[in-house]
Order: sequence, then structure tokens, then C-alpha cells
Amino acid sequence: MSSERAELARLCSTRNWSKAIRLLDSILARSPSSIHDLCNRAFCYSHLELHKHVVKDCDRALQLDPALLQAYVLKGKALTALDKKEDALLVWKQGYEIAVRDTTDLKQLLELEELVSSVKICETTESSDHVMDASPCDTKVVISEDRVVDKSSTAPTVADTKTVVCEEAIGNSKVSSNGDTKLPNHNNKVENNKVSTSPLKDSTGTQAPKKPPKQDKKNKAKAVKEINGQAEGAANRTSSDESETISLEQTLFATKISKSSKSISLDFRLSRGIAQVNEGRYDQAISIFDQILRETPTYPEALIGRGTAYAFQRELDSAISDFTKAIQSNPSAGEAWKRRGQARAALGEFKEAIEDLTKALEFEPNSHDILHERGIVNFKFKDYNSALEDLSTYVKRDKKNSSAHTYLLYLDLAYPEKLLNCLEKAIQIDSRFAKAYHLRGILYHGMGRHRSAIKELSIALTYEGSSIECLYLRASCHHAIGEYKAAIKDYDDVLDLELDSMDKFVLQCLAFYQKEMALYIASKANLEFSQFNIDDDIDPLFKEYWCKRLHPKNVAEKVYRQPPLRISLRSGRLNKQDFKFTKHQTTLLLAADSIGKKIQYNCRGFLPNQRQYRMAGLAAIEIAQKVSKAWRFLRNPKNIAKLVRKRDKLNMSQNRGGYCSTSTLSGSPTSSPNEDRVFSGISLSWQEVYNIAVKWRQVSEPCDPVVWVNKLSEEFNSGFGSHTPMLLGQAKVVRYYPYYQRVLEAAKNIMLDLKYVNNAEDRAIFLTDIEKLKKIEVASSCSDLYHIVGETYWVATRCDSMASQGRRLEGTRITTQNMGKTGFDFAIRTPCTPSRWEEYDEEMTAAWEAICEAYCNDTHPTRDPSTLDAVKDAILRMTYYWYNFMPLSRGSAVVGYIVLLGLFLAANMDVTTSIPPDVQVDWEAILSPDPETFVDAVKPWSYPSIKISRCLKDYTDVSCTFSTTGSVVAALTSVDP
Repeated sequence: MSSERAELARLCSTRNWSKAIRLLDSILARSPSSIHDLCNRAFCYSHLELHKHVVKDCDRALQLDPALLQAYVLKGKALTALDKKEDALLVWKQGYEIAVRDTTDLKQLLELEELVSSVKICETTESSDHVMDASPCDTKVVISEDRVVDKSSTAPTVADTKTVVCEEAIGNSKVSSNGDTKLPNHNNKVENNKVSTSPLKDSTGTQAPKKPPKQDKKNKAKAVKEINGQAEGAANRTSSDESETISLEQTLFATKISKSSKSISLDFRLSRGIAQVNEGRYDQAISIFDQILRETPTYPEALIGRGTAYAFQRELDSAISDFTKAIQSNPSAGEAWKRRGQARAALGEFKEAIEDLTKALEFEPNSHDILHERGIVNFKFKDYNSALEDLSTYVKRDKKNSSAHTYLLYLDLAYPEKLLNCLEKAIQIDSRFAKAYHLRGILYHGMGRHRSAIKELSIALTYEGSSIECLYLRASCHHAIGEYKAAIKDYDDVLDLELDSMDKFVLQCLAFYQKEMALYIASKANLEFSQFNIDDDIDPLFKEYWCKRLHPKNVAEKVYRQPPLRISLRSGRLNKQDFKFTKHQTTLLLAADSIGKKIQYNCRGFLPNQRQYRMAGLAAIEIAQKVSKAWRFLRNPKNIAKLVRKRDKLNMSQNRGGYCSTSTLSGSPTSSPNEDRVFSGISLSWQEVYNIAVKWRQVSEPCDPVVWVNKLSEEFNSGFGSHTPMLLGQAKVVRYYPYYQRVLEAAKNIMLDLKYVNNAEDRAIFLTDIEKLKKIEVASSCSDLYHIVGETYWVATRCDSMASQGRRLEGTRITTQNMGKTGFDFAIRTPCTPSRWEEYDEEMTAAWEAICEAYCNDTHPTRDPSTLDAVKDAILRMTYYWYNFMPLSRGSAVVGYIVLLGLFLAANMDVTTSIPPDVQVDWEAILSPDPETFVDAVKPWSYPSIKISRCLKDYTDVSCTFSTTGSVVAALTSVDP
């Protein structure tokens, strides 16, 4: 220990601050609660102008000893250098008040008093245009309790009292009266040295430019880097400052031997390199660090500095190489571990990044910055529990960090009230924090409050005008509420942006498709809603690429493009009259809101959405009205006879659409879409019933590509698959992970039953080995199953046929895919191929006919409880096959439940309860091997709430009340006036 103290004294007396810091790192690793060594290291950091590190060490020291006056002095001076004079004054006042109450060091008491007074004097001198220099500092750097460096001697001497190795003062070197060596203060004018603490932008989600932007000399002083989510500018040194510093250093170096001069020269050049990085002069900085490393190849601070410069230039591999060399040179260099973690995060190597940041925290366990960084990387790695733990701990330490608040808010998107309160706090911290407004816009959009979302996104764009995420989301909101001109403008702005990441490029691709869709719906605004038909009007190839988010190059060249805006808007402007509702319309909208809210899943991750409630309610009422009309027709024997004669006259062959006609009663489907047109819409197929809900879903959120899968391009023949993950790498998908254990058990049972699985090429992998079967029985994770099989695999859930007794359909595929280091993709997938479509079309036809038969066979079905039970069961059976079919590109879950509500209404029954907590009806169907199991699962909570109701007759006809596409958009938009 004494040798370490002697070495520390020597390093400080020779001004070799970097090595002194390294030595103090090792001392503090063994004795992290040594308050004097924390202050010693803070003092050394101040000489390298690493002021953020000074603040951190002082904070740690004050946590251990709140009465440590030396820490208040150092911290205040560092804050002053960071241009945080108000904070500095507050710190010095706190130290002064403590010193007055318990004076043990009169010298530091007077120093604090002088510092506080000097700041107050500066504040009153408004005409002064210079920055206040810190007053003379007599801060002690304690080497030990009994050692003092005497400048007159070439080696440290021993004294009997607790003394110091150096003190700061303005002027030339001199010896104080008590024998303490005093050094010149060459830190009066300092820059905000940010390399050590400024995170790489990618770790917080913002991509750094490949090359730094060109700036004129004046603006270089205002170069901004992201520091833990807050912007801080770097001061620009003038040539006179440099001359003054050089002069002071030359005076200091005059009496040193060559080795000492070399150490001081290295530190000086290191400081200059760091300054170049902070001013955005990355090439110059790299040149300085190159020179240092040619002389000292393993100099860790230079490697860290050069690595940081490389990182800002997006040369991340070179940056990681330098940080790795720094770690090899000095394994306890926490800064190198932190920097490498940030660079790895920027490359998407989240697991390795988390390991590095965790290692960095071992060396700096109280580092707010590293904790913040790791929390963000955990978030991006989708390890939300760890992210929540890190960020929550961080926010307790730094309640004013808006960035940390923002990422915590992302974790609470399912709790809107809590989220809005937190966002309000974040905005109070920083009213110009664009991300907070962006997040509030996302929340309002998710709640169906599109106008409110537009206001928030517009504010965000005033502070961050090139945010593609804000532009795209605002365009989507304008699109949804019928402001097509504004939507097209925002989509065009998105398409014009220069991008630097694949995620943003995907948004550009989507903007191309959404612009076309906005032009399409604009052209239909003042036409009948029946003429709004995305599935038939839009080119199949366009829909295919839209759903898959593919590059639009091929689409732009091969498909019909929508007319330009000026042509679309000739008929596309919404009439103001559409937003003025009559009494009957208002009554209908209120009824729709009441019915539609039953679709809400009471599970984490599903936001309440008033716009979707209204959409669902109006769609359910329209379904009920049209189905009820068809059933009234079928229950009249005269109409049935006419229907038979017309059918025979048309001589139509087999019905593939399951039309509700006389075949409904005989069980033999024979009508067709053409016949349906002849009958003026009296007969309905199952697909037409569901298509009512599909159209409402399409117009309610037009940026969701909701289309019938069989209406996609020829690629439908090779299968269009939906993909719903429960586990994605280490991420537990918040909406669906609650079903993980049940799906895992289902997969195990299927494997044990069939004794084979299918690999990615759909080839069978047999599991006949007894040992493997035993391992499957005890497997507790998808990882276990993967290692038993040995490769990516899938198994299909069971779905028993009702149309053909004894036939088993392929249900939903449970897949486990190896994602490499990040873990596994454990998901359900539903491929839709022509053969599968035909099988499920037959099941849906039979199920639809069973509903019609159960209701129409009884002239007074509502009076017979057994008839009502049969109708209920039949509706649930068709819902079961719909959920296993999943025939839409997205939106199948909500469309299925809307139709369920509509059919109950048509049968004069009202579902009065909400879906119970933690129940997702579509997942219950997927995990049921047959329709009866599904009915038994849903019946206990749904049937007791079903009441006989004739409210349907009180509602005006939806298709007449909101007859145009524009009026439909207005009805949905009015939930957020």
C-alpha cells in the first residue's frame, strides 16, 4: 500500500494524470468507499478536463460522506466548467452551509465562501461579457495521512500531519507557508470535455451521420452531441486560449526531466484530441491519437479517444477494435468497457453490449450513465424486465433525465393514464424534448385519438423536423381522419428524406404504399361506401408488397398507379356536413360505442381505442341488420319456393361460398355469387358477412394492410403466412407471452402423439427414439425442444372437421426457430395456401349453414331456450373455424369477434359482458382441438351475460345513415373532435 501511495505521489508531482487515474482505479476497486481517493481521482480528472467524471466521483464521495467539503469544491468547479453555473452555486452553498455548522477545515470554509461570493458578484455584473473564471482553488489531493510532496525535493518526504500532494492556485508554482506544493491553475478556461460520458448516438436510437456535417468556424462552437439524452454544446477555444495554456505548460515543464516532460506532453495531446472529438473534428482527433499511439501503442486513453472518434464516424468495427485494445492494456478501464458496449449496441450486438456495460458497472457501480445505457440496450434487446429495473433505478437517481423517462414510458404503453402522467413530467423537465411529444402522439394514435396525435406530432416536428417516425405517423393520422392533402404532403416528405438505417427505410417503403391508398380512398370519399373495395380494386401484386413491406420498385413499374392528388380530391374532399350528425345518427353512434367496447381484450398490451370501438359497433349493427333481413326472407315458405325456382332456372352448380338459401335447410349448398346478385342481396355467404366487418376495419385504420389473403398475387399459391411471436429472442412479447406455457404444452403433446415434427423445408423429422420422447415429456422451454429436435421445426395444432366427420385439418403451426446468440423465435404461424383455403372454406360454409338452420327452423326461436342454445353454439363453432382459418393478412381476431357480436344481435341476443381479464378469444380457439372444446371454454363467461333484446329494430339502417365513404370516415373521426 505504501508503495502505491508513493507511486501516486510521484505520478501527481510529474503531472502524469492518466496513469494516476489508472492507479486510483485499482485502489478504488479494492476500496470503493475511500472518499479521499474518490476526490483524488476527481482532481486528476479535472486536469484532463473530464468534468463529467469529476462530478460522478464527487457525487459518490458525498454519498459516503455528505460533509466532505473537498467534494463540494471540486464538483462546483466541474459544473462551472460545464457551464452549469446555477448548479455550481447550489453545490457550493450546500458545502458552505455544512462548513458553517461544523467547521473542521477553516481553509476550505473560506474557499467555499469566496466561491459563492464570486458567483454572486458575477451575476450582478450584467455588463460583463466574459465567462467567470473559478476563483483560486486550494483543494487538497490527499496521498495519505502522512505524506507530502515537497517541490524542493526530487522525492516525496514524510511529514507527521495529513498533508497534500498538490493544490490549485492561479499564478506560477509556489510553495505555501505550511510546506504544501501549489501548482499553477491552467484550467481557468476549459471546454466541456464530453468524450468520456457522451453515449454513441445509436445506443439511444438516433443514428449518427457517417461523416460529420460541415460547419463554419462560428458554428463549430455550437456543435451538439447527445449526452444521456440531453444536448450540451462544446465551447470553442480561441488561439489566445491555446497560447495561454501552452505558456503555462511551458513554465510548468521547465524544471522537469525529459521523462516527466514526455508524460505531460502525452496528457496535453490527449486533452487536445478529446477536444477535437467534441468539436466534431474527428479526422484531426484521429490524427492526434495516431501520433500518441505510434509512440505508446497500448496507451489506453488514446485508444479510447480514437475509438470514440471512429464511432462518431460510423466506423464501428474500428472503434470496437480500439476499445478492445484499451481493455487488453488496462482491464480495469471501465470507460473502454462502456464504449465498446455502446458500439456493439449500435451494430445490433445487444447481448455482447449488455455484457460489456455490465462489466463497466463493476468498475463504476454508481455510474448513472452506464446504468442508463444498459437500460436502453436491454430495451432494444427486448429484455423489458431488465430494462425496467435499470431505468427505474436510474430515474430514482436522476429524476430530470427525460430520455430515461421516455424509455420507461414505452414499457407502459398498455397503461395510458400512467403513461400520460409520466409524459407530462418528462415535458416539465424539458419542454423541448421531441421524443416525449412523439410518444404522446403514439399513445393518442393507439387510443384512436388521431386529431390529438397530430397536435403532439406537430410539436415534436418543430424540435426535430427530420424525424421520419413523426412524419410517417402524422401522415397516417391525417389519412385516417380524411385530411388527404395533408397526408399526401407528409408521405411525400417521408419519401424525400435521406435515411441511414433499415428501420427507417421500411417506413419509406410503407409511405409509398400508404400514399397510393390515401389517393384511392380520397377518390371514393363522396361515393357510396359499397364502392369502397380494396380487395377487388387494388392490384394483387401491390397488396402483396404492401403486406410484406417490400421495396416498391417492382410495384411502381408493373401496377396501375392512383391518379394524382388534384384529380382524387375532385371527389375526395370530405364535406363539412359529414361531421354534423342528426339525432338519429347520434343515437346510432352511441349504441355503436356501447356495443363496440365489448371487443376490448383486458390484457396487457391492448390499449383502449374509442375509434375501434365505434368501428366495431357500427359493423356489428350493420351485420345484424343484413343477416336479420336474410333470415326473415328465409323463414317465409313462399320466398323459399321462389328461391328454389330461381335457382333451378339459373341451373347453378355447386356453391363454394356457402350462401344462405334453401340449401341452408337441406344442407346442400348450391347457390353462387351471381345468384346472390339476382336475389338483390337477400342471400348472404359467410364471406360476405365477414366482409362487412373487414371493410369497416380497413377504413378505421387505413395504414394497416387488412386484406383477404386469397385476393393477393399469384404468390398466394406458395402460401402467405401470418406470424405471431410469443418469444422473440429474449423478448417476451407483452401481448402474447401469457399463452407461452399453454402453447409449449400443446407442442409437446403433439410431438408425443405424432412422434415427428416438420423442419423448415417441410420434411418430416421422426422422434421415435425413446430417450428423445422422455426428454420431450420433461422439457420446460422452447429451447429444450429445439435442442431435442436439433433444428428449426414446426408442428400443427389439431382442428377437427365438422363438415366431414373424421377429417382433421391443419390448424395453426407452432414454430421454434433458432435466432443465434439472441435466443429463439417461438411463435404461431398460419400459412394460407389454395388447398388450405378450400378446406376451411368448406368448414365455414357448413358452419354458416348450421347457424341459419338453427335459427330459421323455428318460427319463434327467441321463445325456445333450446333453440337459442343451439344458435349460440352454432355461432361459436363458426367463430372457432374462423380463428383457425385466419384468412386475413391482419385483423382476423377483431373481425371474428365483431361478427360474433353481430350474429348474436341478429338473433335478438345481446352480449352484455366484456371479455374476462387475461382471455384472448382467438388464442382459446387456436388451442382447442375441436369446436366443442372451444364452446366449453367460452360458454362459462359469455352465456350467462347474453340477454334477449329487440334493440336492433330501434337502430336506423347503418348503410343508409352513413352511406358514403366520407360519412363513414367522419363517423369514426368524431370520437376525437
